[in-house]
Amino acid sequence: MKRLALIAAVALAVAAPAAPAQAANPYERGPAPTNASIEATRGSFAIAQVTVARSSVSGFGGGTIYYPTSTASGTFGAVAISPGFTASQSAVSWLGPRLASQGFVVMTIDTNSTLDQPDSRGTQLLAALDYLTGQSSVRTRIDATRLGVMGHSMGGGGSLSASRTRPSLQAAIPLTPWHGTKSWSTDRVPTMIIGAESDTVAPVSSHSEPFYTSMTSAPDKAYLELNNASHSAPTSANVTVAKYSISWLKRFIDNDTRYDQFLCPAPSGSAIQEYRDTCPHS
Repeated sequence: MKRLALIAAVALAVAAPAAPAQAANPYERGPAPTNASIEATRGSFAIAQVTVARSSVSGFGGGTIYYPTSTASGTFGAVAISPGFTASQSAVSWLGPRLASQGFVVMTIDTNSTLDQPDSRGTQLLAALDYLTGQSSVRTRIDATRLGVMGHSMGGGGSLSASRTRPSLQAAIPLTPWHGTKSWSTDRVPTMIIGAESDTVAPVSSHSEPFYTSMTSAPDKAYLELNNASHSAPTSANVTVAKYSISWLKRFIDNDTRYDQFLCPAPSGSAIQEYRDTCPHS
């Protein structure tokens, strides 16, 4: 009888369906990341670009869209990037292909006026995202639920303003941001603020640091201070800015936990003066 019972138990175990495997993250795009892959000037996706004329849009000043050419992976998250005071999109254009080749649709924008203040730039970033998802030639390549904003200087302040206005955004990265408002206690968007140690235009002591400290409602935030760097550091190819921007966007727009390794525990190195975070990320 014991032998028969054992045979029956084995047969039942064999016949029983296996427990379903945990579903893979449907938003993962690209191969498993390495330090080399996120420090490289280009990622794994071939990209193309399209110019958007100022006259063809409303709410912002036109720009350039960079996007992966293949649709085999499905849709992508999208990011709009604003330049700073008196600058055009050329000041942030290096980020377009760098981020797009990692698996994002990216739009670097011109603002309505080069003299626009941060809140106006925030409104324009949101207008650019709405254009990308609703009217652009690449709208079918974008998942409209996975969007983020970036910006330099007053454009960085604009990205904070955009996040506070639209809490459904998945990520924000203000780059050496400038804004007259110092408290962002209602901003809940996962935000990485990148400041520069030697910034005399938007000193970290009166801009980036108080912005970060004030974000008491944000479940996930980070502050990266570039060592011995100036206000303009993010306006030309910068490995540190790219590496951690890619990691932040991947982690929060794509929900790709493969990138946590670059963010938690806190990164360090000669290029980083200081790093603060809310690890582990939610």
